[in-house]
Amino acid sequence: MTQQRPPRSKFARPAPGSPAPGSPAPGARAQGKSHGQSRGGSTGEKPKFGGGAKAAEQGAGERRFGGPKLSLASGESTFRKPDEPRAPQGRPPQRAAQGRAAQGHPAQGHPAQGRSAQGRPAQGRGQRAPIVPNGAVWLYGVHAVGAALGNPARRLRRLVITEEADAALAAELPKPWPIQPEIASRERIDQLLGAGHGTGIVHQGVALLADQLTAPPLLEALKRPGPVLVLDQISDPRNIGALLRTAQAFGAAMVIAQERNAPEETGALAKAASGALELIPLLRIVNIARALIVLKAASIWVVGLDGASPNRLDGKAFAGRRVALVLGNEGEGMRRLTRESCDEVAALAMPGGIESLNVSAAGAVALYELTRGAA
Repeated sequence: MTQQRPPRSKFARPAPGSPAPGSPAPGARAQGKSHGQSRGGSTGEKPKFGGGAKAAEQGAGERRFGGPKLSLASGESTFRKPDEPRAPQGRPPQRAAQGRAAQGHPAQGHPAQGRSAQGRPAQGRGQRAPIVPNGAVWLYGVHAVGAALGNPARRLRRLVITEEADAALAAELPKPWPIQPEIASRERIDQLLGAGHGTGIVHQGVALLADQLTAPPLLEALKRPGPVLVLDQISDPRNIGALLRTAQAFGAAMVIAQERNAPEETGALAKAASGALELIPLLRIVNIARALIVLKAASIWVVGLDGASPNRLDGKAFAGRRVALVLGNEGEGMRRLTRESCDEVAALAMPGGIESLNVSAAGAVALYELTRGAA
């Protein structure tokens, strides 16, 4: 009988001419999971190393490594400390966490899918508003969009409405419209505007993408008749929109705001103005004090409004004079240099004991008083 060669172990090399400890005897047939096969009985499979190789290590008396062990997962070696929990067999820890999240359990150390790290619902891809072209703005609301469609100075880009809002917009501005509308669902318009809970956007099923208006120069706007409304550090777009609406109602020539603090033309501002943005100029001036000097040079009497003033605003005292009314913000009022540039400072007569009003309400009362005195 021909002597068979035992399989080589890559862990311990046997001495020449002697079989490795734990290897099968020559001529013995392997049973179960064999450590090797003879040349004559080979099946083409590579030898598998198991207990024989381990016994060879122990039998050779080699020094065993007692440090951190390597845990194999998905065919890759990942370092694992002795006290660290073992990941599920056959998948790395990250995939295991994803598997728990897929079953409705948030992965440890990671926020649940669909929520941000602060716990707020994450905005999905379908809810992300598209990029608005430079210099353009989304207008919404029946009155704001109807007035913009009727303004020849507007450059129109897209009109998106629902089927239900078609009749309401036609009542505001009869057809034909200068741009062909796109019929869409309310959900689609919500996506275009970025509307959602807490945004305050109420589009009424109507949205218009248009270029922002270009304001005329100050001297050009002064050719329009009526009083002038000046806003010093008023930044809320809804307050400015409401003041535009009031100024147009009482025949004002323009509204002047500080460029640094005043917001740009937005859908919220246009909706609060309810169409007045298309009818009265909104000028953004870098320096309010210098603008007041220009107004005074044009024979306009500048009156600042301050609730702490002992003087009461009386429209009859300004009969025959053109007036510019200056309003400060609700917190600090007019700035020092703005106040010093006024011809006089007055307060509204409020016998009911209320110390102050919202700036848009105060502007409405003051413009009414000026109009009453001029009548």
